[in-house]
Amino acid sequence: MELGSILQLLENKAILVTGATGFLAKIFVEKVLRVQPNVKKLYLLLRAADAKSATQRLHNEILGKDLFILLKQKWGTNLNSLVSEKVTVVAGDLCREDLGLQDDSSILREEMFNQIDFIVNLAATTNFDERYDVALALNTLGAEHILRFAKKCVRLKVLVHVSTAYVSGEKAGLILEDPYKMGETLNGTPGLDMEVEKKLVEEELNCLRAQGAPEEEITLAMKNLGIQRARMYGWPNTYVFTKAMGEMLLGHLKENLSVVIVRPTIVTSTFKEPFPGWVEGVRTIDSLAVGYGKGKLTCFLGDLMAIVDLIPADLVVNAIIVAMVAHANQPCDIIYQIGSSVRNPVRNSILQEMGFLYFSQKPWIDKNGKPVKVSKALVLGDMDSFHRYMAIRYLLLLKGLELANKALCQYFRDKYLRLRQKINFVMRLVELYKPYLFFRGVFDDMNTEKLRMAVRESGAEADMFYFDPKCIDWDDYFLNIHLPGVVKHVFK
Repeated sequence: MELGSILQLLENKAILVTGATGFLAKIFVEKVLRVQPNVKKLYLLLRAADAKSATQRLHNEILGKDLFILLKQKWGTNLNSLVSEKVTVVAGDLCREDLGLQDDSSILREEMFNQIDFIVNLAATTNFDERYDVALALNTLGAEHILRFAKKCVRLKVLVHVSTAYVSGEKAGLILEDPYKMGETLNGTPGLDMEVEKKLVEEELNCLRAQGAPEEEITLAMKNLGIQRARMYGWPNTYVFTKAMGEMLLGHLKENLSVVIVRPTIVTSTFKEPFPGWVEGVRTIDSLAVGYGKGKLTCFLGDLMAIVDLIPADLVVNAIIVAMVAHANQPCDIIYQIGSSVRNPVRNSILQEMGFLYFSQKPWIDKNGKPVKVSKALVLGDMDSFHRYMAIRYLLLLKGLELANKALCQYFRDKYLRLRQKINFVMRLVELYKPYLFFRGVFDDMNTEKLRMAVRESGAEADMFYFDPKCIDWDDYFLNIHLPGVVKHVFK
């Protein structure tokens, strides 16, 4: 694979970015504007009622973030003119056909059809426990909607769709960069059909609404339906199931369109750019760091020796950009898995060890101004240990409260209900995360390595578009970059 100058290929190009307020999308937008301000246009699809609301979201949820501090320093008062010239917000909705563009957007729509060179689809709901109707609409049907839109873009060179490496479910061993065929399932159960899934969701919603079910009950029913359908076909949760179906639709409907699928593993805070440690929201492993640092998490469920596949967000964004320009002038249908488990593996034990080391040296200060003391988390290495722990620590107390309520006319009823709700919540979370706490797979990245080699061979821009996980010292990253970043940007 030969790769020319990435900066030159980005120059005077128009790029549509969906899910523009998302974590990776913001980093993508910042990187492009910072390294190639001569990009022709960035069209940012934002879910909004109108252009005014979309513009407010651009300034509040994208440009207003600390992430853009280098860009602000570089451009100063000229940043607003750069943004107004290079960035166009598009009020729409990926869940709807034609991206939900309004009737009065016909001029903008035609402009996009005639100008767009690249599309990067980053819109997704990453919640494992999402409502099935929401996840199906965005992660699955959204992929179809962006593909149909892409086919109308006369200058389009490639559509880059960002999925997840965990569409593999709970596979063990070496997981290849292979596509899913339409209707393929992980457990061999036949009958997976997107139209059937759509109809099932509509019928269930209609039935619940006809019964006058409250919104809370509808939400729970939709969440349960998603988990049920995912597990029926071999996927552990609604998120990866709907993302896998999105990939299937792209492969089935793409025809002669160039499509690149990027599958990141667990995305963490930035490694280097625009500065180390930027992260937003409580991401997968960060929920453990937040709970542990604040003294609320005293045990760790999982195999400490199992590999946890982590990849910093800036490496993912660099891989997206390189994959996009690498396939600008050649037809393609390829998958890139972006992770660290083959090139530079790290084990679950680092979460326990570095968490203890960091929060012992720099304890979290609670709302009363007192440092929170942490001790090494108790490790529960299998589900039997977890169930014993829960029985001793919580279930015996719950049973005691139940008996006391019977004897004392429901005196402890509120306390009993709160504890039962907490236990049910924990058990549901464990069921959702269990496949990843004991994960036995590593992600092949042969295609990605060829992409890295092409960047290295192309010369000078290799340092600008780095995405080799071998450059990461994981102990240093956790202790001096990731955990400080989580404390600064997430512990609020």
